[in-house]
Amino acid sequence: MSRSAIDLFGLIAAPHTPFDEQGALMPTAVEAQAAHFEKNGIVGAFVSGTTGEGHSLNVDEREQLAEAWVSATKERNIAVILQVGGNCVTDCKRLASHAQKIGADAHSVMAPCYFKPSGVEGLVEWCAEIAECAPELPFFFYDIPSWTGVNVMTSEFLVQSRKQIPTLRGVKYTNPDLADFLRCSRFARGEMGLYFGNDEALLGGLALGAIGAVGSSYNFAAPIYHRLAQAFIEGDLVTARREQAMSAALIDLMVHYDYMTAAKNTMGFLGVPVGDPRPPLDSLDDASRELLRADLDEIGFFEWVEEIPDNTQEIWDEIAERARDGLGR
Repeated sequence: MSRSAIDLFGLIAAPHTPFDEQGALMPTAVEAQAAHFEKNGIVGAFVSGTTGEGHSLNVDEREQLAEAWVSATKERNIAVILQVGGNCVTDCKRLASHAQKIGADAHSVMAPCYFKPSGVEGLVEWCAEIAECAPELPFFFYDIPSWTGVNVMTSEFLVQSRKQIPTLRGVKYTNPDLADFLRCSRFARGEMGLYFGNDEALLGGLALGAIGAVGSSYNFAAPIYHRLAQAFIEGDLVTARREQAMSAALIDLMVHYDYMTAAKNTMGFLGVPVGDPRPPLDSLDDASRELLRADLDEIGFFEWVEEIPDNTQEIWDEIAERARDGLGR
């Protein structure tokens, strides 16, 4: 990573894990994904999270995928953040150690989603045990209560983890609680990276102090969000809301087809095939795939993703600076 962990401003895509027609991991496809990210102003890849079907991969596959991303981004200005969380702490610790060994830029952990910690203290202890296995890597907590079922005050997590996790550098905040996101912003005061994780509400996250965003739809719709960010810093809320409405319409359409399946097929429409998701997620048959493409065409998606601002990094640098200034740094 050419910038420090808290100076990574912009869109961080959560890449899909590529599979072949038999459902086997296809790491050779990562190069095309990384090139697509570079073309679309993506500054980071958040690997093996929800979008990456991390829980559907075994440990060996997660390590192979991690190595493919580190290799594919070596000559590109794209940071690699490896999500090493899961339900087995031994596996998580192995993945954290591996992340440091192969030269990832950071690692992240979501809460376990079967046997769960009873509260903030237990969650901090869980994360601290894993983070200790990669003492040279920045650590980010991946807050996604709708999937893990672990719903704590993220701001309280930051308070309690400051001493127990010395490598803590921020949060991927995929949580609908905007009030607590503001508390996190005020607590961090520019010392941590707060990345908003709700793509269809990014405008709200920017207004409350996000310095960047981590999300799924940045794989295939990054230009929409760059334009939204540009309108935001220019004070053009009418345009910003219009771009956000495009995002919401796109995501609503994909949910109709099953979001993950539709998203992976959309990557194929853009010339970056990543295969179908693994079971228990469904695949689209040929007829449904053609209907999806027709629906995307009808709402204007393929035109929406053609125009991207020339100065995307300057836009996001300005957003981060304003976010930190707004907290009285």
